[in-house]
Amino acid sequence: MTPRFSRPSSLRPTSLRLPSLGRGVAVALVSLAVACTTVQTTRPGLIGVERKQRMSTLVSAAELEQGAATAYAQVIATAHQKGALNRDKAQLAMLRGIALRIIPEVTAFRPDAVGWDWKVNLIESDELNAWAMPGGKIAFYSGIIDGLALNEDEIAAIMGHEIAHALREHSRERASEQATASLFIGLGGALLGVGGNASQAAQLAYNTTFGLKHSRSHETEADRIGVELAARAGYDPTAAISVWEKMARATGGKSGPEFLSTHPSNETRIEDLRVYSAKVMPLYRDRS
Repeated sequence: MTPRFSRPSSLRPTSLRLPSLGRGVAVALVSLAVACTTVQTTRPGLIGVERKQRMSTLVSAAELEQGAATAYAQVIATAHQKGALNRDKAQLAMLRGIALRIIPEVTAFRPDAVGWDWKVNLIESDELNAWAMPGGKIAFYSGIIDGLALNEDEIAAIMGHEIAHALREHSRERASEQATASLFIGLGGALLGVGGNASQAAQLAYNTTFGLKHSRSHETEADRIGVELAARAGYDPTAAISVWEKMARATGGKSGPEFLSTHPSNETRIEDLRVYSAKVMPLYRDRS
């Protein structure tokens, strides 16, 4: 089940007409497009996420975060116009209360992230969905809370997972892969100067949140970091297991909704979460 957003007009792709290039300029642009740097966006944490990430130098973390803020504001504005924003005040208070407990714990992985401009909102929809954009812009759909009858520990597991994607800059990593593969960011940015354009950055943030699937490694990292964040915040990390058991039942045994990707099977995911929830259980017990 994939998110069904009505893409705002300002976020729709535009048709770019490129000028003709000299051979030397074209070669230089290709070199720029594939230029990458190897980074470690987060500390390993207790669960030990140590994979190095390759980021294109054309995909700026700051610009992607700025674009995410723009895209998020438009999605929230659309929900508000439809009367679908933050209707259930009790659920909204619960979501924001959970976030207030989890956000301080991000320092275990990324100290700078605690200073992000965090946002948490609730969208009225039957979809089994939740997501986070770069820079800590979070949305939950009422359908996932009501449809799966989630308790606070289970919501914390999902929120921790989504926050982990933001901490690890998985959107930027996917955008870097896309830039290297198609050169569209390199050509557009170098020829038209769109690198600093807010609407282009918003489009990129939107696409990497909703358009490009997470890889298996991204999902596994988010699962593992998510249970540690939840445990550090005083939520039972084993709730992540029950989330996926409920998800499997709700989707008839299929791999689940797009917001958590279809790459790892439910069974593989649950078994991995059993291992890593047990590993971080002492953190939870220390907070209980």
